[in-house]
Amino acid sequence: MDRRVLLPVIAVAAVALLAVGFWLLRRADERYYTGFVEGEERVLRSEVSGRVLEVAFAEGAEVLPNAIVARIDDADVASRIRSKQQELEVLGAQIARQEEEIALLESTWSRDVGAQQAELARVESAARLASRSYEREAGLVESGASTAQMLDDARARRDQAASGLAGSREQLARAKAQEGAIAVARRQLEILRQQLELSHAQLDELEVLRAKYTIRAPAAPTVVQSQLLWPGELAQPGTPVVSVLDPADKFVQIYVPVSDADRVRVGTKVEIELDSQPGTRVPGEVSFVADQANFTPEKIETRSDRVGQVYRAKVRILEGVEGFVPGSEGNVYLLDADAQTAVATKGGA
Repeated sequence: MDRRVLLPVIAVAAVALLAVGFWLLRRADERYYTGFVEGEERVLRSEVSGRVLEVAFAEGAEVLPNAIVARIDDADVASRIRSKQQELEVLGAQIARQEEEIALLESTWSRDVGAQQAELARVESAARLASRSYEREAGLVESGASTAQMLDDARARRDQAASGLAGSREQLARAKAQEGAIAVARRQLEILRQQLELSHAQLDELEVLRAKYTIRAPAAPTVVQSQLLWPGELAQPGTPVVSVLDPADKFVQIYVPVSDADRVRVGTKVEIELDSQPGTRVPGEVSFVADQANFTPEKIETRSDRVGQVYRAKVRILEGVEGFVPGSEGNVYLLDADAQTAVATKGGA
């Protein structure tokens, strides 16, 4: 081969080898931790006891936010709700009747008291007149201008008027006493209203309880991971029904040696590369670091790396989440200080 052609080829190859070597050297110097992709599993549990009527989604099914995932037989609580609703209707009718009775008592009492007061005023006037007539007649008898018969008649009229006055006063007292009956009726009405309020509160509690017989999905789209209960089975409070995963909420769980603990903190920016997608990295962020160290799980590190203790950490995947399948293995790479600053500046902008 012509020497003039060979030299450029050799130069290009040397540059390429240097570049690859520099890349490998730089990659070798990078700090990384091996981990597995996991999803945030949410176990939907029963809060009540009852027979499972329906599980609406099978394993692998996509579930819309707040969708009904399962139903538990609520016949017992439904019966209690109907009974409480009837109780409310009865109390409402009793309150209406009591209000009408009080209104009638107040109206009648007001009229009776007014009439008795007017009658008492008339009787008092008549009694005073009869008393003056008797006194005048007695004076006339003493002077001989009237007869004893006339005095007896005046005395009878005076006594009759006094008796009528006493009776009228008694009638007025009785009319006024009706105000006590009205007060009693008002207290009974207040008791009925309190019972109504209590029954409404009890009905609200039953409605809240009935809602628990319908198990709903979280407020985000999810996918059923496992069905743990089937129709016909008996659920108890705390019994798991289904577990779901949020496809958009995934992380890589890693274990950081104690010596690197100061480099991996919540908020630290990283890059994630799956073994199945070499050369492709996506941004991530440390979202959790355990506050206590433990021994590295055997599935993560080699025997030599398990000599010391490590901190469990979770790295949230920030982009391309759909390409990360739970169970996939990959590496989490720490960024150098300049890269951390650049990422933080970009995020702030």
